[in-house]
Amino acid sequence: MKRPNPRSAEQKHLPIHWIKPTAFKIPIPHDEKQRLAALKRYDILDTPPEKNFDSVTVLASHVCQTPIALLVLIDQHRQWFKSKVGVRLQETPREFAFCAHTIMRRGLTIIPDATKDQRFAKNPLITSGPHFRFYAGAPLVTPDQRALGTLCVIDRVARTLTSAQKKDLLALSRLVMTELELRRSFREERRTRKTARSWRPGRARAKTSRSAGTR
Repeated sequence: MKRPNPRSAEQKHLPIHWIKPTAFKIPIPHDEKQRLAALKRYDILDTPPEKNFDSVTVLASHVCQTPIALLVLIDQHRQWFKSKVGVRLQETPREFAFCAHTIMRRGLTIIPDATKDQRFAKNPLITSGPHFRFYAGAPLVTPDQRALGTLCVIDRVARTLTSAQKKDLLALSRLVMTELELRRSFREERRTRKTARSWRPGRARAKTSRSAGTR
């Protein structure tokens, strides 16, 4: 009798029993319109994995000693994972996102045991599939105080973080924002230079035309 390959069994996706989104109330920041506009400016959604960000999530998982770490961006109707350690999901509905609660504040959000928290006890990420229990998330906050998403760590057992781990997670979230801000600034500068280059020849041609017309 041929034995099943344990490696192939491990590669199967975990079953998650989604339920109607209306079962969960989504917290919406008071600056949601401006927050989504800021997220769009960073031009990061649905981009391929990148080593710089993957290194941060690996470090967050190592520092906090959790099997799961995620770099999450909160879009209008979903949470999307720019980088991930320990999960195969690329996104989930915003209704089921722990991080949707994290972006409501500017400090750490820690949930020691999600099964005992009324906000999450019936969440399909808790009751089926990955069976998350512990969560800690640091918001990714722009210079103008818009929370784009989070850097978070997750475990399948109830626990918490040490004081040092909390500080490190916050520091890593700031590192992510520094990288995002540098990229945004570089793109804007490059766009400005490109516009300037295309504008100058046109201006020169217009000036030449005017000069020729006065002769």
